[in-house]
Amino acid sequence: METDIPTASNQSVTFTSVFNASCRFDEEFKYVLLPVSYTLVFVVGLTLNAVALWTFVKMRPWNPSAVFMFHLALSDLLYVLSLPTLIYYYANRSHWPFGVAACKIVRFLFYANLYCSILLLTCISVHRYMGICHPIKALTLVKSRHAHLVCASVWAAVAICLVPNLMFVTTSRRDNDTLCHDTTRQDSFEEYVDYSSAVMVLLFGVPFLVIVVCYCLMARTLCRRRRGLSANPASRHKSIKLIVVVLIVFAVSFVPFHITRTIYYTARVLDLDCRTLNIVNFTYKITRPLASVNSCIDPVLYFLAGDHYRAKLLSALTGRRRLTRSQAHTQSPAHRSPTIALVYKSLDAKTNSEAQKL
Repeated sequence: METDIPTASNQSVTFTSVFNASCRFDEEFKYVLLPVSYTLVFVVGLTLNAVALWTFVKMRPWNPSAVFMFHLALSDLLYVLSLPTLIYYYANRSHWPFGVAACKIVRFLFYANLYCSILLLTCISVHRYMGICHPIKALTLVKSRHAHLVCASVWAAVAICLVPNLMFVTTSRRDNDTLCHDTTRQDSFEEYVDYSSAVMVLLFGVPFLVIVVCYCLMARTLCRRRRGLSANPASRHKSIKLIVVVLIVFAVSFVPFHITRTIYYTARVLDLDCRTLNIVNFTYKITRPLASVNSCIDPVLYFLAGDHYRAKLLSALTGRRRLTRSQAHTQSPAHRSPTIALVYKSLDAKTNSEAQKL
């Protein structure tokens, strides 16, 4: 991400703020921080998400959770594939040689991944909430085809909301360099802030509130003692893992980015003093790489919260078939219905009788 401010003079280390002609930003740090951090995200994210997609393809048919996780991995993979252009851009001290269209696409992919990830994590959380708090409804109402429709709606909603971003994002010249702006040109900046704020409330604020409510209700259900019933320990542990991982993603990637970006935009609109602008600018730009880290954390969610995914991945890595405890339990005749258990018992008796005759 980039919000370079064009200047009238060539500044390799400092940039002149358009809000205060005497204010200069020292941004030398970003030419080390951003290429290094984006390179790490690219290598780790590409590896983990490519493996995740391959594993999900091998897992078909999918349950609803697998559908949401597949689309989340696809979103992450599309984003990390765009990172080499940004790595080149910052390594060459904010020079963009790829054209306006590529600049718009790269910025679009960042926000598409950001908000698709948020919405898909919300879908995963709501689905797990239904499974914990309303298990009968979850089994009867939530099917894989419904999950596919929800994911298609997520992609469509994000694409529609980000169409204006394609029009706002542009490039500009600074002496011999071409800048790829993350926001827009200065004369349209206030309109961009209004648009960006609306998107943030709709695609970050509302989903975050939904997740918090779901997790509070899930925590209450998991901690509450049910008379005559004991919660499945495997399901409880899996739900706790899901809560922890999703909250880590929000705490590390989404919340710091949206808070610092809001403060940064506000400071620019209000034209605050130079010292404050420098502090806000520095804080915002050191948190920007964190918004990309979710592409590396999401695969941890698949491994911890998906029994079938974990079993398939371990099977591929070890070269032999493995069963998780919950899978082994559910596949045993004793765990099945009484009728099916009797069928298995009858088959076993018949097999033993024939074996004795031999």
